[in-house]
Amino acid sequence: MEFVTEEIASQPECWRRSVALAETAGGVLPRKGERVAVFGCGTSWFMAQAYANLREAAGHGETDAFTATEIPAGRRYDRVVALTRSGTTSEVLAVLSQLRGQVPTVGITADPTTPVMDLSDETVVLDFADEKSVVQTRFATSALTLFRAHLGADLSGAIADAEQTVTEALPDGATQRRQFTYLGAGWTIGLANEAALKMREASLSWTESYPAMEYRHGPMSITDSSSVVWFLGAPPAGLRDEVAKIGALVVSVPDRDPMAELIRVQRLAVTIGAEKGLDPDRPRNLTRSVILSGTAGVDTK
Repeated sequence: MEFVTEEIASQPECWRRSVALAETAGGVLPRKGERVAVFGCGTSWFMAQAYANLREAAGHGETDAFTATEIPAGRRYDRVVALTRSGTTSEVLAVLSQLRGQVPTVGITADPTTPVMDLSDETVVLDFADEKSVVQTRFATSALTLFRAHLGADLSGAIADAEQTVTEALPDGATQRRQFTYLGAGWTIGLANEAALKMREASLSWTESYPAMEYRHGPMSITDSSSVVWFLGAPPAGLRDEVAKIGALVVSVPDRDPMAELIRVQRLAVTIGAEKGLDPDRPRNLTRSVILSGTAGVDTK
């Protein structure tokens, strides 16, 4: 875990650089009023979900988020955004190849020496947020910061919150629990999905994620005194108290920027993984680039 701890801690500075990049590279990103699709795999898909919700909520236009293999054939868009840390994800490159000459495409990547640079009509490079760890942390949040800044959000509060969460104590007793549920609403559903993925990758924990109100419709049955239920953003009225009555450890900091709160989840995942003797830099069954039969290299993110 020599890399991931440092990469998690570097996020406030990476976010500052993403805000600055949004000012200079903003002309490459989707224009207000365009119908847009944004896609990626794994973590990048979850950041796409968050961005799509934020863009529509900001009144910038209809925005769909897809994992790379599930983009509907023939659906019309004014611009398509591909999010890939390595720039080598085979599914992402396949989509960009198919779309070439049909719709303007934008690639968001950390590595300017990879095929995504050639297959995208335009690119934005976040090389300052690239990572050595297989478990992705700062590239994901830096890309989302770029998107949020381009939509006009003031990220100064989020950066200040991040400076706190990189060192703040983890929720008391969280490392002793065995089951973790992450809940969001609106754009933070994507963050909840990403939080659960980080716990699975880095610590092999039993984790799930849901829209907060959907959690009431069945998934709540898994929760007991061994559970952590973590709200990314403000919880729906009454739900926090319902969960607390079950005996779960409830984590909710509604006044904190949810993207900054994700940092504490990353740190919890790494801490539990280390306590289990795992190496979060090299998760079981994962590599930064995966070779699948009959395909080119496939990035796990």
